[in-house]
Amino acid sequence: MTLHDTIRKLGDQALAASRKLVNCSTAKKNAILHAMAAELDAQRASIKAANERDVEQATASTMAPAMVDRLTLTDARIDAMISGVREVAGLSDPVGKKIWKRTRPNGLVIEKKRVPLGVVAIIYESRPNVTADAAVLCFKTSNAVILRGGKEAIHSNLAIAKALQEGGEKAGLPKNSIQLIETTDREAVRELVQMDDRLDIVIPRGGESLIRAVVEHARVPVLKHYKGVCHVFTDASADQESALKIIENAKCQRPSVCNAMESLLVHQAIAAEFLPKVAAFTARKGVTLHGCKASCALLPMCVPATKETWSTEYLTLDMSVKIVKDVKAAIAHINTYGSHHSDAIITADKRAMKKFLKEVDSAAVYVNASTRFTDGGEFGMGAEMGISTDKLHARGPMGLEELTTYKYVVHGSGQIR
Repeated sequence: MTLHDTIRKLGDQALAASRKLVNCSTAKKNAILHAMAAELDAQRASIKAANERDVEQATASTMAPAMVDRLTLTDARIDAMISGVREVAGLSDPVGKKIWKRTRPNGLVIEKKRVPLGVVAIIYESRPNVTADAAVLCFKTSNAVILRGGKEAIHSNLAIAKALQEGGEKAGLPKNSIQLIETTDREAVRELVQMDDRLDIVIPRGGESLIRAVVEHARVPVLKHYKGVCHVFTDASADQESALKIIENAKCQRPSVCNAMESLLVHQAIAAEFLPKVAAFTARKGVTLHGCKASCALLPMCVPATKETWSTEYLTLDMSVKIVKDVKAAIAHINTYGSHHSDAIITADKRAMKKFLKEVDSAAVYVNASTRFTDGGEFGMGAEMGISTDKLHARGPMGLEELTTYKYVVHGSGQIR
């Protein structure tokens, strides 16, 4: 069987499974999820052995230590994976929920209800726990899922998928509801994302290069998250002590994630007073500053910024710094160089706050708070599939509701038009 035929067979099987999943009640889905969690625990030794193979190969290939750490499954991480599956079982099921209902003058009763997307493809890198996260979120929303992980985690992903499938099927999981592409051939991704007669949506999770490659080849809608170039603008009226705490948290608490701050904008009226305070804590934390000319004049330790600086997602202890004239200039900078992810203003000025919230074109905008809160759990959504910087059909943290669409259900009594 050719690769083309193999991938299309997966698509056929997923489509058939999706037709059965729409009939799964919430109670049955939750029972299946608990069975999956139990099987992950039962197959822990096999999962760890498979993961050790991946880690050995990654270490031998001189993969960066940080990436090897993301790949490694400790007992604590497997425990967290199992807890995550059980947590999804406890979340409210959006499928079948009524969005609105209205009765027309002719007596027609129209309801707008949440329904599954259908067949979802998830393409991801590095972290094998995404196999479980993505699979159970899709299943909870009655979507069939085709998973394609990175080659560096192939043995771990296969072991986790096997446990989910076997545990779920013991409790009545429709066959082929969760499938993992077993080949590491890159051509499999191209075949997958061009399967527009079987797939409903593709969600890539990984670096910008992966996402752009998926978009380039896809014939199926792609829900994107290119990068997180997040800003904090410190306005002239800001409480400076509070601002320093917010900036430190947004940059330093976990710099390698997409909701970490990459760029600090400072109102020119307070720059001379405020930037030395920023430099003091960044020096303690080992943060390298990349500054505009005016910032470099105030802070000699700054690395002079280039044009590329302002659109760079560092994911490290690096931070760009720019002095701006006012809130209008800050907004213009963010909308030009940002990634429409998460941006914050620190201010006591209500007019500046309202202008910022209205005009900054990002998935999440903050007033006097860290950008690090852009997260499904922090937003009270429970587990998340990722954070979308798209506008259609989901934006920001993607929880269960974002894995559904809707249909109109119309009840009549013989009406004709």
